[in-house]
Amino acid sequence: MTSILVVCTGNICRSPIAEGFLRSTLSRRFGAQAPVVSSAGTAGWEGSAAMDDAVRAATEREIDITGHVAQKLAGSMVIDADLVVCMAGEHRSAILRADPVAESKVFTLKELVRVLDALAPAEGTDPQALPARVAQANARRTSGFAGNPLDEDVADPMGQPLEAYRAIAWELDTWCGRLADGLFGTVQVSTGIVGAGD
Repeated sequence: MTSILVVCTGNICRSPIAEGFLRSTLSRRFGAQAPVVSSAGTAGWEGSAAMDDAVRAATEREIDITGHVAQKLAGSMVIDADLVVCMAGEHRSAILRADPVAESKVFTLKELVRVLDALAPAEGTDPQALPARVAQANARRTSGFAGNPLDEDVADPMGQPLEAYRAIAWELDTWCGRLADGLFGTVQVSTGIVGAGD
């Protein structure tokens, strides 16, 4: 089964919310065959729950992360993942300092979505196609795709009021939906297009 690892700093704000959105979206598309989605932090607050405001902001968008338990990123997690999605450039850089060989499958969320947008739409909805789609994205990136390096990061809401968490949850909902479409294509159903916001 394919897998996606989401990475931020403490694994208590951004990455648990993104993990929740991706898992929900992909589970609706693929059921039991959905890629496994997990998260970790480069300085993970091992064993901690998600921040209360992160839980509340996710819940308001119908994503339940109440059972989240933070974990510190380990090299084996990167090795085992088919795709590593970072919340900010600093997380990608930290991973690549430790494991330069992983570069072909490590992206920031916004970077990857923009690269996928520049490719032909994904065909079919096979979750096993994830490694091939990631390879396509990496090839496009290494061919000189500029993207938008000034807007790669999802801001850290730690220490901010609830409204900041709500803004991040809204942003992650949107970008995670676009990521699912870019990786696996849109899914037409009788009521419309299945996406992260449905």
